[in-house]
Amino acid sequence: MSNYTFVGSGIASLAGAAILLRDADVAGKDITILEESRQSGGAFDAHGTAQDGYFMSGSRMFEAMYQCTFALFAGIPSATDPAISVTEETNRAAKSWPWDNKVRLVNLDGSVRDAHAMGFSEHDRINLVTLIGEPESLLGDKRITDCFTPHFFETNFWMEWCTLFAFEPWHSAIEFRRYLRRFVHHFSTIDVQHDIYRTVYNQYDSMIVPLMTWLKDRGVQFRHGVRVEDLGFAAGSDAVTVTSISTMTADGPVAIPVAPGDLVFVTNGSMTADKAFGSMTKAPGLDATNHSGAWNLWEKLAQGRPAFGNPAAFNGNVEQSSWISFTVTVKDPLFLELMERFSGSAAGTGGLITFKQSAWLLTLSIYHQPFFPDQPEGVAVWWGYGLFHDRPGDHVKKPLVECTGAEILEEVLGHLRFSAPDTAAVLAASNCIPCAMPYITSQFMPRKAGDRPLVMPTGSTNLAFLGQFAEQPEDVVFTVEYSIRSAMTAVYTLLKLDMAPPPIYKGLHSPQVIIDAIRTLHR
Repeated sequence: MSNYTFVGSGIASLAGAAILLRDADVAGKDITILEESRQSGGAFDAHGTAQDGYFMSGSRMFEAMYQCTFALFAGIPSATDPAISVTEETNRAAKSWPWDNKVRLVNLDGSVRDAHAMGFSEHDRINLVTLIGEPESLLGDKRITDCFTPHFFETNFWMEWCTLFAFEPWHSAIEFRRYLRRFVHHFSTIDVQHDIYRTVYNQYDSMIVPLMTWLKDRGVQFRHGVRVEDLGFAAGSDAVTVTSISTMTADGPVAIPVAPGDLVFVTNGSMTADKAFGSMTKAPGLDATNHSGAWNLWEKLAQGRPAFGNPAAFNGNVEQSSWISFTVTVKDPLFLELMERFSGSAAGTGGLITFKQSAWLLTLSIYHQPFFPDQPEGVAVWWGYGLFHDRPGDHVKKPLVECTGAEILEEVLGHLRFSAPDTAAVLAASNCIPCAMPYITSQFMPRKAGDRPLVMPTGSTNLAFLGQFAEQPEDVVFTVEYSIRSAMTAVYTLLKLDMAPPPIYKGLHSPQVIIDAIRTLHR
């Protein structure tokens, strides 16, 4: 009998456990998931109550070409209706509440910008096409700013693209290139955001809860409060073979032996490590101490082992890998009424709204309600983020990172330019909980080949890396799809199964997609 141990309980580990059960006929009792915190789900972390305020670090969008994601969740019953799968539930939601964004970009004076025109110069077009066609090997650790002139970063295309995917100008040119190629089929609808999916509720309740229920029903073991400190390896061989797992628990250090035939799956690094939540009266602060188990473990493993990557390329510059999000609970229908009047779209159908010239580069997302299963009628939840946390606001003259929830709301409402009575009413009915994340875009930081370890590091006999910091050529980080693909690759390879993940969608192979993209470049 073999044991299968996952380090971390994010979506990559949960998916890996499900794939072992589904595709490798592994018994649930033989699968153990070790988690440092008291909750599972990793970056999927939506919690709270209407009374105290709902809160989460982030929110995700999906699209039809997330083939690994929808293949996995096609076998997981929905939490709201076990007669259908999570995949079917999500597809139904996409059909019931399709996005058709009428207000994508807003000017500083509150007027709505024409977001359909991309604003490219001929030089911008040449640089963009050049980057799409350039081999990764020629880009090295270049930044996006190394590939474009300043004018490009003023275009509507950049504003729509960077706020949809959370790119910043100093991020990796390689990652930007991968995104351009991977999502070229969305060029033509980048302003209206057609064919973007969301789940019925927040992704924790719509995806993590049913997946964990399915795993637990089959005997998968979840061990919380277990921090993995290090791995032991067999000596005297070129092969990479884990022989033990060193952990720290509330009762002290515990060593877990890894016997021949056992497999170990490690999520190295974490986008939401050391996140901190604030309140209406307290700023979250930005924790740069790097005390996360996920990062510390990777740093130990990488010492003297080049095949295990270089975590410093990703977690070495918190100022450039961090931003602030905020979740707002509103106990009054007025806000949704005002936003529908402003945007022309009912809640959950309008897509993202970005204040293009705001100092914090603010973006809002108004969800279909209810967003939480226990959310009472008359209560609404919406979410937003600012990519530039170190700049004073336009209405609140403080950096975003230093602002309380009340001050963030004041800044947002200042940009929306509601009447004074309406602004006061919304403020009085709202609870804004900000979240600071030091490493939320760390996976986008400039990197070189080898800085991310392969899912299956060279010479490995029983170890695989999972998640956003395991290299998978051509696919894009900062997506659920990337994590699930890593889990499929790891399981199929380590267990020597004659299976492979679904192929990555390549819109550049479609003549119609290319024609549509070219037309977009000339709008």
